Amino acid sequence: MPKTKAKPQPESAVAPAREPVWRVVVANDPVNTMPYVVACFVRVLQVDTAEARRLMLDIHRNGKGVVWSGARERAEVLVLQLQQWHLRATLESDG
Repeated sequence: MPKTKAKPQPESAVAPAREPVWRVVVANDPVNTMPYVVACFVRVLQVDTAEARRLMLDIHRNGKGVVWSGARERAEVLVLQLQQWHLRATLESDG
């Protein structure tokens, strides 16, 4: 019995679904001091002091700001950790 060549499969017209990007948003509040918020960002987000200060000032000036974006699971963990430090953190999706 002769061997037949396998037909090449046509490429799928449907692209794989893209995972939505999740954003960790922190709101400004009148309770926590600026140095405290900077220390929280350094500890939880693992950024250097200059970046933590930049994030804090952005939030202070605009009322809220995105401090991290990426996969949902990591974003959920960061929101929970920031909330445990008594910051007003929420999770938003782009999708």
